[in-house]
Amino acid sequence: MHTYLSALITALFLALAVAPCVAGMTAEQLAAESEAYVKTTVQSAPSRPETIAAKVEEACALLAREGAAAFPRFKGKGSPFLFEGTYIWVHTLGETRMLMHPIKYKMEGRELADLKDEKGKPFFVAMNDLARTEGQGWVGYHWPVPGSKEIAHKVSYVKKCTMADGVEVVVGAGIYHLDPADIDRLDIH
Repeated sequence: MHTYLSALITALFLALAVAPCVAGMTAEQLAAESEAYVKTTVQSAPSRPETIAAKVEEACALLAREGAAAFPRFKGKGSPFLFEGTYIWVHTLGETRMLMHPIKYKMEGRELADLKDEKGKPFFVAMNDLARTEGQGWVGYHWPVPGSKEIAHKVSYVKKCTMADGVEVVVGAGIYHLDPADIDRLDIH
């Protein structure tokens, strides 16, 4: 199983490395384009949790059909997965390894279990624990707002999904400025 997963991860990164080149962009240029585009999608009112959850569900359905071949669709200007000032990301459930991040491309391929927010919370571990035990839910942590140095309290909806090739992943998207009325009704871990 470990050899299969290692081969899959290698194939994924080769596909990701080629996809931006095919479009005539480097990974860095595509990430910059994605970040600039997501900034244009910010709305005056906070995102609704239902919108975030629905977009994660849509991403899971796409990954179930197409697997890693769908990763380029999560990036770049006009992507429906860059929305309302936020974005979809995908990391592995088993190794907590980032498979696809539209803005922080240098995270792709990295093991994230040791990554902690500014308050010391190992939030990717919390996401994986929640996905394993409950299948989906909300995790709060501190993270940079796209296109700025501002660190904000982010609440992300994460869901355990299975890609077309059978690899279990966690798909997530977050809200940077949660409406106070929503804080009380969501079970935030």
